Amino acid sequence: MQKIKNNKTGLLCCLLAFTLLSSCQAMRADERKGNVEKVAGQPLYSNFKYTGNDKFYSDNPIVPGKFYSTILQGCYPDPSITRKGDDYYLVASSFVMFPGVPIFHSNDMVNWKQIGHVLNRESQLQVGTAGISEGVYAPDIMYNPNNDTFYMITTQFASGIGNMVVKTKDPKANNWSDPIKLQFEGIDPALFFDDNGKAYVVHNDAPDKGKELYTGHRVIKIWEYDVDLDQVVPGTSKIIVDGGVDLSKQPIWIEAPHIYKKNGTYYLMCAEGGTGGNHSEVIFSSKHPMGPYIPAKNNPILSQRHLAGDRPNKVDWAGHADLIQTGNGEWYGVFLAVRPNEKNRVNTGRETFVLPVDWSGEWPVFEGGMEPLKALVRTPKQIESSKDKSSFFPNGNFTYSDKLNGKSLEERWIALRGPREKFLVKESNGLAIKPFDVHINEKKPISALFYRQQHISFVAEVEMEYTPSSEKDFAGITCFQSEKFNYVFGVTKSNNEYYIQLERSENGVTKVLAQQKLNGSGKMKLRVSAEGDAYTFSYALYGSSYQNLGGTVSGDILSTDVAGGFTGAMIGLYATSSNDININ
Repeated sequence: MQKIKNNKTGLLCCLLAFTLLSSCQAMRADERKGNVEKVAGQPLYSNFKYTGNDKFYSDNPIVPGKFYSTILQGCYPDPSITRKGDDYYLVASSFVMFPGVPIFHSNDMVNWKQIGHVLNRESQLQVGTAGISEGVYAPDIMYNPNNDTFYMITTQFASGIGNMVVKTKDPKANNWSDPIKLQFEGIDPALFFDDNGKAYVVHNDAPDKGKELYTGHRVIKIWEYDVDLDQVVPGTSKIIVDGGVDLSKQPIWIEAPHIYKKNGTYYLMCAEGGTGGNHSEVIFSSKHPMGPYIPAKNNPILSQRHLAGDRPNKVDWAGHADLIQTGNGEWYGVFLAVRPNEKNRVNTGRETFVLPVDWSGEWPVFEGGMEPLKALVRTPKQIESSKDKSSFFPNGNFTYSDKLNGKSLEERWIALRGPREKFLVKESNGLAIKPFDVHINEKKPISALFYRQQHISFVAEVEMEYTPSSEKDFAGITCFQSEKFNYVFGVTKSNNEYYIQLERSENGVTKVLAQQKLNGSGKMKLRVSAEGDAYTFSYALYGSSYQNLGGTVSGDILSTDVAGGFTGAMIGLYATSSNDININ
């Protein structure tokens, strides 16, 4: 009898062990699939929708033979472009956005697809404690036909990296090398590969010690570049532009240099005047890549600084350009510019624009570059605008929807200072955020997923399922300009009650503008709308209509010219376990 009992006990133990093992295996399988159980303090987001409706575009619908001059709307500044055959590649600054340096591809200069980011690994991008407008500035992309290699050279203001270069044989493969630190100071480096196999680097720098004449006095330097060692050649540096076009007029911030070669002549194009209201593009020429360079008499060749400030559908701050020749021999130029709102504030940031360039004479001339910039420009020859734009990066007025339902995350979604994968949990019915113990106002990686604001007037909404477990828990959405200037709108807990509240941070000081007690927690919708400078935040409990919280608030703190720095506003899905605002 005792033997039978022992056998039964052993059988039960085996069954229990098998059940536990099966359960653990199932849990591990669920984890591999991303089916992690939702927990208190971990919001689940789904059904994000963004709709833009700007007068700039509604007044100028697309017509045959034309396309929108803003090829990248929102914070995509400092564009650089290169071509190999029929493949065009374009990059833009990303500062502390992670992954960094978005890269786009086109076969026609009109329709663009984002194919990834150049800096998509922590070994390449080390910006974990940098401010929003630090990090990676002014990338330059260049194809070298002499060794069939693409290069991206930039300045990374973090972790002591400074000027750096990465390279790849195939930009579509997303396998750029780790950074190679370059041995020179200054910013805005660009490569030039001559057809004789020689290579050069040009960049902005300070004048020689003791020779600075005024605030903003900068120079352009050139070095020979060793392609085999991927380093500048020591002792070859030379100042080729001192101050700008005319030093006697004390020009400021000569920067963003690029060298081009046409008909045996070398052309040096630079930005001048600073990246704000006095921004412009100027051009020089020489018979040798090392100079001397002589400025054109018709400088600047691109600017909006001289135009009336009250012009309709104003585009401003144009400059920081790069030129490309198409396969048909035409020239185009990409550059940054801004579209201010009715209060002259810049919330969409510096965007990427394009214009045809007439280079039939001695000097390149941006067509319409000194006139009020228009919404539509002519397409390159033999190019027809694609009727199906669904697979391309959208521009003009559009609606973008993302179910956030566990499929691969689109490249337009970015984090700050660290990888998205460290806080995102993909689920079949949405995207969960594991909150960091970090507040949005800190210079650290934060658990927030961002989408750039791409219109002056827009509506963005998302569904959220969330149950905070303590006063330290907070989740919702944010309209974010920087760690010092932002709005945060979401749900927290106090004394076993749930609240929704709207916070405004201005120059690092956070105030609660409005709060409302909720009847429980769970599913809800969050929405932010903007009509120019007027922003509103609303919420809708499950099965109910939207309710506004806080009335209409100003978008002033989301503007570059108020908050400072170089980025545009972004809309974020944000969670934290470090909430520091108590319920009144």
